[in-house]
Amino acid sequence: MSAAEPPGDGDDQLLVVIDPAARRTDGESVRIAKDVLSAGSHAKICLPDTPEEFARALSRRGSRRPVVVGDDHALLRAVAQLHKERELARGVLSLIPVGAAHALEVAHALGVPRGAVAAARTALDGAVRRLDLRVDDSDGVVLGRLRIPAPTPAPGVGAPHTGVTAVWDTCRSLMTSLVRPAAPGAAAPPGTYRLRVEADGVLLSDLDAPVRDVSVLSQGDGGLADVVVRTSDGEEVTVEAKAVTVSGADFRYRADIQTAGPVRTRTWTVRAGAWGLMLPLPASADGTTGAR
Repeated sequence: MSAAEPPGDGDDQLLVVIDPAARRTDGESVRIAKDVLSAGSHAKICLPDTPEEFARALSRRGSRRPVVVGDDHALLRAVAQLHKERELARGVLSLIPVGAAHALEVAHALGVPRGAVAAARTALDGAVRRLDLRVDDSDGVVLGRLRIPAPTPAPGVGAPHTGVTAVWDTCRSLMTSLVRPAAPGAAAPPGTYRLRVEADGVLLSDLDAPVRDVSVLSQGDGGLADVVVRTSDGEEVTVEAKAVTVSGADFRYRADIQTAGPVRTRTWTVRAGAWGLMLPLPASADGTTGAR
């Protein structure tokens, strides 16, 4: 992460957008967050009921700094909306994490405090960290981990045969290999994909080498991401890259907590320091945190 920056002028003017899922999941944490934020700032509270109302509240924030109360879905929705408006670089977001533990993995990985009180105090008195953002060629955004896991084999597919059937399968495979080599476009073994993976123009894997998993993980800042390709024989190819392109047969991918696809090609590009998130002040040498 980049060095901490103090919030800009007028940051005591907050727009607190409370996701409806947070209100249903943990109303007490929502109430606590509202009380802390209202006591420490001039906070305007918004209670949208739909994604459209959520987006509209953000777009009408004016000079107020947005604070989202909700889970990873709410955070991603806010980042995507501000990216769509091309406003990410000019502002900073805060998140008060409210939701089930599995729906807050992205927030906690980014360093957002656990608990409504600590997160609300960070929204008031924390420091701005500029973080990298991965943007794909359809204008989608990724904050943390991107994965292309291998498809789950259908029941019974790939199960070993025995007896006469096994002998026949062996003979058929042998004859096929003698008569005609497998084409690059042939079906991949169960639990794998045939994908072409390129990182900054360098070929990491091609269609003739089935892969079990591709992952792209943000380093936080610095403009690069860690790319890992796991092949069907258990090997790993690991590089750092600014842009990753995956193409091949229809594949699905998981970006943070959302599944997308199928697509036949997709490129993700790292945009260094593209968005700001309020995080706790770094500890000083004596173990205390600095003043705002």
